[in-house]
Amino acid sequence: SNIIAFPIPRNKPIIGDNAFAHEAGIHQDGVLKHRSTYEIMTPEAVGRDSNKLVLGRHSGMHGFSKRLTELGLTLDKEDLQKAYQRFLQIADRKKEVFDEDLFVIVSDELGHESQTYVLDYFNIQSGNLSVPTATVRIKTAEKLFKEAATGDGPVDAIFNAIDRAVGIKTTLLEYTVQAVTPGRGALGEVAVVLKIDGKKIIGRGSSTDILEASAKAYVSALNRYKAVANG
Repeated sequence: SNIIAFPIPRNKPIIGDNAFAHEAGIHQDGVLKHRSTYEIMTPEAVGRDSNKLVLGRHSGMHGFSKRLTELGLTLDKEDLQKAYQRFLQIADRKKEVFDEDLFVIVSDELGHESQTYVLDYFNIQSGNLSVPTATVRIKTAEKLFKEAATGDGPVDAIFNAIDRAVGIKTTLLEYTVQAVTPGRGALGEVAVVLKIDGKKIIGRGSSTDILEASAKAYVSALNRYKAVANG
């Protein structure tokens, strides 16, 4: 590439970036068990460091768990299955799942709080000529609550609807959002700080949809509040 002053296309046979990349679950599983199954030559033979497992919507559990192990992330069987299902949800929304995404996914699974409230469904209606309106369904062990509310924006409408559903009076002290990974399909992480009964409660949520991440963060904070209140 340096000699000819022209970038090598990713799909170039043998020397392109995709030549030794595997995304499909059956390919990843085969390569991990026996490399020669899908690689008739080694990456090292053509000057590459190694092959690459691309994590995407077609990746299987074997490739997913292998990458977690390479990153030093260890989960038990139950948490691994939950993390894999979360991974598939994210992979359905973006072309490639990055290592940063995996850290967030595992953090969510290892740091899960008591699930008093579960966000079952949410819907937003918003536009430049309409009042933002949110409808949410919140599940508990005994009941399913459905409420709707308006707000100054879609996020405010979601928070107001959740407040009405759970019947807890809150004050939003802080709301922050950041992109965890690059690109238009970036995974966003939202953090909220709520004041409930004089206590500051932090909640976090992540999704490629910022509104969903916001709702998850808010429900996360409410769950932590209930966990503290119940001792």
